[in-house]
Amino acid sequence: MNIPYKPLLPETTQPIIIIGASGIVKDAHLPAYKMAGFSVFGITNRTVAKAHTMAEEFGIPNVFENVADAVKNAPSNAVYDITVLPDQYIEILEQLPDGAAVLIQKPMGNDLAQAKEIVAVCERKKLVAAINFQLRFASFVSAARYMIDQGIIGDLYDLEFKVTVNTPWELFPLIKEHPRLEILFHSVHYIDCIRSFMGNPKGVYAKTTNHPLKKLSSCRSSIILDYGDSMRVVINTNHDHHFGPKHEESYIKWEGTKGAIKAKMGLLMNYPDGMPDEFEVALEKDGTYEWEKINLEGSWFPEAFIGTMSNLMRFKEGSDDKLLASVQDVLDTMRVVEACYISNEKGAIPLKDL
Repeated sequence: MNIPYKPLLPETTQPIIIIGASGIVKDAHLPAYKMAGFSVFGITNRTVAKAHTMAEEFGIPNVFENVADAVKNAPSNAVYDITVLPDQYIEILEQLPDGAAVLIQKPMGNDLAQAKEIVAVCERKKLVAAINFQLRFASFVSAARYMIDQGIIGDLYDLEFKVTVNTPWELFPLIKEHPRLEILFHSVHYIDCIRSFMGNPKGVYAKTTNHPLKKLSSCRSSIILDYGDSMRVVINTNHDHHFGPKHEESYIKWEGTKGAIKAKMGLLMNYPDGMPDEFEVALEKDGTYEWEKINLEGSWFPEAFIGTMSNLMRFKEGSDDKLLASVQDVLDTMRVVEACYISNEKGAIPLKDL
């Protein structure tokens, strides 16, 4: 089965300036850009020594003292790649040239109010702005999207995200203490990915919980997105499964009237080393369904990071007609996130009232 799933690359060279030198830059952004042949013009970071270290490792020609210095020395067609935490977004966006292209790290703010402020700044400055929700562009998601768009598995009626893993949150010290940890920084990927297939839900039911032995605001969540009576859409995450790899799970499953697709997200298992992804399809054959494995190249990290940047560049140059993860589109992702936290606070229906 021939499935086109790799992102189209830009037709022009647009030099990238990276703002931030965190681990995700080293592990995903820069390796992805190297694979794609993108030109990284420069990097800056609050602790400039980190930027120098990153520049030396990846051959980045320019290190800037701060954002203002980077903007002052940037080529006119530069693309800005913001990789810091949400509290710094607005301050940085205000310093970018009007009309510039910018890719902003997810999530789009700490809450919906901040997300609206970010969109307002981008619109006032006429920035061509997207959020780096790269799961939309992972090879297994792109392949599934093509098959569903082509009607190969019929009408979609069930979409499930299931994650049962042992996540070492200590690897993410900057977000580990966040009061909205699990949904805002992890399940937000799944919410955004679901929206890219289904649009906006009618409503949300959610519960997010902590662990009695860990100082985390939340590390497990169950989320139901309401898309009507015939469509089940669920997200179930458990980051506390520290009982060995035997029963770890990490997958997306799409079920339709003619078949099903299951994608194993190996990245999250045995983290940070990860496991291989798997992409399987079940289609009807002689009255029965047989699962077939289809080999795909690339994974979520780092390859999917090519997709978000490439779409931004192609939209800026005019070869893509839609900016898929635009700040305007992602504002609805943040609305769903906010609805999850409101649902979590409101709680269940008390049986004593019945």
